[in-house]
Amino acid sequence: MRTLTRLFQRFLIICLGVVSVWLIVFIVFDTADRRLPWVLAVGLTYGLAAYVILPNVVRMGLKVLHRRLIPRYSITGDGLPGDPVNLVLIGTRQQLCDAFAAAGWSTADRLGVASSWRMVRAFLLNFSYPTAPFSTLYLFGRRQDIGFQQPINDSPRKRHHIRFWALGLSHSSDDITAASFWLNTDRPPNDQRVLWVGAGTRDTGLSLTRLTLQVTHATDSDTNAERDYIVTQLKTKRVIGDVVLHQSGSRLQTGKVNHYITDGEIAFASLIEN
Repeated sequence: MRTLTRLFQRFLIICLGVVSVWLIVFIVFDTADRRLPWVLAVGLTYGLAAYVILPNVVRMGLKVLHRRLIPRYSITGDGLPGDPVNLVLIGTRQQLCDAFAAAGWSTADRLGVASSWRMVRAFLLNFSYPTAPFSTLYLFGRRQDIGFQQPINDSPRKRHHIRFWALGLSHSSDDITAASFWLNTDRPPNDQRVLWVGAGTRDTGLSLTRLTLQVTHATDSDTNAERDYIVTQLKTKRVIGDVVLHQSGSRLQTGKVNHYITDGEIAFASLIEN
């Protein structure tokens, strides 16, 4: 019975792939090619395929496959594994902002039309943009609450960056290997002392997402090194206390998560008010 289920799932996935190709090539491109110059037709087809059709096909495919893994990594808007969680800081939002400011990091602008356009221009022309926005990732049922970054050589193409999601301190004693910790969706008030659950990575250039071909930053695969770099920066400025490492759980196996390499360890530390 399990074999038949898998075969049926794969058949449905193949059907989704065939339908998406047919829709992109024979409907979108064919219609655009008859009404627009070839260059504009290709651009319009790419935009609809990468940002509308393929993301929805991926979402449907994941529903078919019943992906119900505990998300010890963030999730992209397409429902795929994103950046692994590798740091948790305990404190208020103001303490978090002050700590990263002391370490020389900037708060990322909120993603929008204006900030996205400025980011595109800065990326293409290599202009400095120290508060460039992040793409949206999801954890605890919502997008990141705040993010910080540190440009590398003052370039928008390369940067250290980390996204944070707030989680109430009532969950601080929960087992982080349990689904109850990761599937919680309660968002605490901004003025409370909370857990700031973070996913830090290092951008290295320009890339395309693997399934939807959307333009994005390329990232270094070693998230362990980025976690250690961020912790070292904060410890040097004496804005965090002792650091304790916890395994995020057996279901996040040591090795590759998406295109990342992670040991599955999350660094926990309390923020210090200076």
